[in-house]
Amino acid sequence: MSVVERRAMADTDPDELERRIARTRAELAQTVDAIADRVSPKRVAERTVADVRTRAGHFVASVGDALGVTPRPLPAAAGDGAGPDRLWEEEPPNLAPVLIGLGAVLVVGAAVALLRRRGRRR
Repeated sequence: MSVVERRAMADTDPDELERRIARTRAELAQTVDAIADRVSPKRVAERTVADVRTRAGHFVASVGDALGVTPRPLPAAAGDGAGPDRLWEEEPPNLAPVLIGLGAVLVVGAAVALLRRRGRRR
């Protein structure tokens, strides 16, 4: 029996066709599940929150660098059994320079937005 004849028989063999159909269905189900997981509102929100946290961390670090403030690590991690009253056993961190920098960025951003809006009216 030649290769062409065997292939023709495999194409018409009901058992082989059922196996191919089952394999294709399984692959399609996996693809649909992956797409549904990727676009689900919960997953999109989780990715967005993670992205915002990362960007905020970088922003705070860059503001701290610009102001010459080095961030101090937390003395006690929240998940290690330490209660909220033991979180800062020493002196709490001085966030004033970071907050001043953040306020300055917000003021400048608002001023730029107002200037752009006034420029469009003319």
